[in-house]
Amino acid sequence: MKLVIITAIKQFEKDIKLQLKKAEVRTFSFKEVTGYRDSTEDAIESNWFSSEMNQTESIVFYAFVKKENVDMLFKLINDFNDKQKTMSHIHLAVINIEKSN
Repeated sequence: MKLVIITAIKQFEKDIKLQLKKAEVRTFSFKEVTGYRDSTEDAIESNWFSSEMNQTESIVFYAFVKKENVDMLFKLINDFNDKQKTMSHIHLAVINIEKSN
């Protein structure tokens, strides 16, 4: 069993749910969160709003996933990200579970 953590902008919520379904992840939790990005290191011309801290309506998903389904989920998320024309992507991390109850 693996613990999968997915973060993205709120607009990708339906897309993430679809990718989870395709990867046969039937049970998961999610929560709306506020994402922050420190843009103090960005060049002035790329920081349109001249703000140092930008916040975004975001979402985070947690799921315990069978290890045989993790690779499929990574492939689906990577395929989705490759097709995006925006700078925003879905971020996916996997953590090994030593024990669970």
